[in-house]
Amino acid sequence: QVQLVESGGGSVQAGGSLRLSCALSGYTYNRYSMAWFRQAPGKDRERVATIYTDNLRTLYPDSVKGRFAITQDNARNTLYLQMNSLKPEDTAMYYCAARRGDTGDFEYWGQGTQVTVSS
Repeated sequence: QVQLVESGGGSVQAGGSLRLSCALSGYTYNRYSMAWFRQAPGKDRERVATIYTDNLRTLYPDSVKGRFAITQDNARNTLYLQMNSLKPEDTAMYYCAARRGDTGDFEYWGQGTQVTVSS
């Protein structure tokens, strides 16, 4: 049973930084691509960062490009999201997710960690 557990959320002032972590366990397949999503109340879920199975290619939407960075440790069991220059509109619940391979739906989800950015 694949499990994802996020940590690192909290409250920060605009312009500040946070780093989220996601611990992955229970996996038996060794080629997962992973991503961070966020969802604010009343808004659609948004994928904010993706890292592919080569652990090199990443993808970001314009809303966070240049401010957020997704990385994965060498053992591929912890995923990070470094968030800099945070804005109030970044306030949301952040989730990590994993899928087998580089395409298709994300199958595994964490429980989420709250990020609140005040102006």
